[in-house]
Amino acid sequence: MSDAKAERQEKDLVFEYELDAPPEKVWRAVSIPAFREKWLPKQELAEAEPVSTAPGEEISYRMRDGEPPFLESVVTFQVRPDSNGGTILTIVHGLTDTRLAQQMTPAANGNAPWMMLAA
Repeated sequence: MSDAKAERQEKDLVFEYELDAPPEKVWRAVSIPAFREKWLPKQELAEAEPVSTAPGEEISYRMRDGEPPFLESVVTFQVRPDSNGGTILTIVHGLTDTRLAQQMTPAANGNAPWMMLAA
């Protein structure tokens, strides 16, 4: 696994739920817009269409905060069956806003090996 991918996974919020419903029913709830609208309105989404999808297993949506600073993120819903006929739903919420990368510049006094510029 690359360092960038490992670092991103550390910053993501990951929630896992065990549901009594079969995986097909949970998949419909997260993937069909008419059902998804009941618990995740399209106003919460930056785009109504999914960013990526693996039918029956995983779907990702781009979201945007409704309040300043209006950060963007990607929320991925992973659906898999459990041993009792129910579903394990994993939700991974990761910030992807490019403005966050700009804010992460090292401090001038961060003891990094900086070179002095000639005048």
